Order: sequence, then structure tokens, then C-alpha cells
Amino acid sequence: MPVYRDEAVVLRTHKLGEADRILTLLTRQHGKVRAVAKGVRRTGSKFGARLEPFMVADLQLYEGRSLDVVTQAESLGSYGALITQDYAAYTAANAMVEAADRLTEDEGSLQQYLLLVGALRSLSRTEHGASLTLDSYLLRALALAGWAPSFQDCARCGRTGEHSAVVVQLGGVVCDECAPPGTPRIARSSVELLGALLAGDWAFAKASSERDRNQASGIVAAYTQWHLERGLRSLPHVSRETTAT
Repeated sequence: MPVYRDEAVVLRTHKLGEADRILTLLTRQHGKVRAVAKGVRRTGSKFGARLEPFMVADLQLYEGRSLDVVTQAESLGSYGALITQDYAAYTAANAMVEAADRLTEDEGSLQQYLLLVGALRSLSRTEHGASLTLDSYLLRALALAGWAPSFQDCARCGRTGEHSAVVVQLGGVVCDECAPPGTPRIARSSVELLGALLAGDWAFAKASSERDRNQASGIVAAYTQWHLERGLRSLPHVSRETTAT
């Protein structure tokens, strides 16, 4: 079908010519799509504001040879305007959409789409704090991609226990017998926070200390970099200020 409709999150945009814009979209049903939105940079554009990064929209598109063309756009989630007003949320959202772009292929994933939409919605509403929301999103997105970390049983031998050694190359925490010499240790409360972020236990996550959040963020960043083979360019710019949320 040359014309189709789908819901989409705007991941990235690039200028094209004097008034057009190329969009990288993560759609609900058609995976990752690159499309042209014609005339959206003009002042009088009817749907230019609906096609900014972090926005969720119901789109009608026309299939092109190399790029599809957006012909209609109705807003479903105006998250971008709220996110860009807060620096911590903005930097976290940039890391999220970059990760989504790297983790999804053209065939896409409904679960990845829904996870990203939920994370952006949470950021826009300041529900859990930007840093916690980002770390939870990254862990869960990596798990959906097939790289679920273990923060309870030993990632190498499966032994249960209160492990504190973390080896991202092995998939999470490891027992003392499996830990290579010199393996760094982190507080058990930090390991528990990582498990809570992966499971979406926000009551536990919100009660965590600044030390535990900092340790957990370092592990999440290292785990993400290991599996994506190179780090997210947006991650060093993320604000890690601890808030009350």
C-alpha cells in the first residue's frame, strides 16, 4: 500500500532544503522509518510543532523510493514541549531516543515503542526524576533487545546470594568464585537499586540514596556501552543531579 497510517515517536530530525525536514521515526507497527515532512519549517506550517523530537503523533505517510513522505500528523503526546523546559529531562530524553535508534531495526518492536513512549511520558510529567527514569529505561530496553542483566543470581553460574561484584561483560553481578581478580565491588543497596530499576519498583528507587544512584548510573552506562559496542554520545551530557522525586 502506498499510503499508510501509524503512530510514531520522533527520534531525530535533520533540515532538508529551505523548508523541509527529514525525520527518523520509531513507529508502532512499521518499525523504524525515515520520512520527509515537507514545509514544516515554514512559519505557517500546520503540523511542524507536532514533528519535533520526543513528540508522539498519529501519522499518515506515503511510501517513497528512499524516504516516505508525511502527509498528515495529529498529536498524541506533546511531550517535547514539556521535556525541553527542564535540562535534566531534556538530556535524559536525548539519551533515550539515541538508544532507541541504536536498539531497533527497520522491523521494529512494539515493546520497544511502548517502553519509549512510556518513558518520555514519565519524563514530561516529572514522575520519578530524570536520572532514575533514564537508567530504568536503558536497562529495560537492553533487556527487550535480549541483553537482560542479572542483579540477583550470579550471571555466570547462577548461584544465588547477596553478590556485590559486577562484571558487565558477564551480564551483571557474579559470585566471589566467578569474579575475576580485581573485579570492582559496589554496595548491596546499589545492586538492589539496579534490580528495582529493571523491575520498575519505583517506591524502592525513589527511596535510594545519592551514593546508590551514582553507583547504579555508572553500571548502567558501562552495561549500555558494552552491548552497543560504543557509548551513547548523549550520555556524558546527562544531568545526574539528585532530586526529591
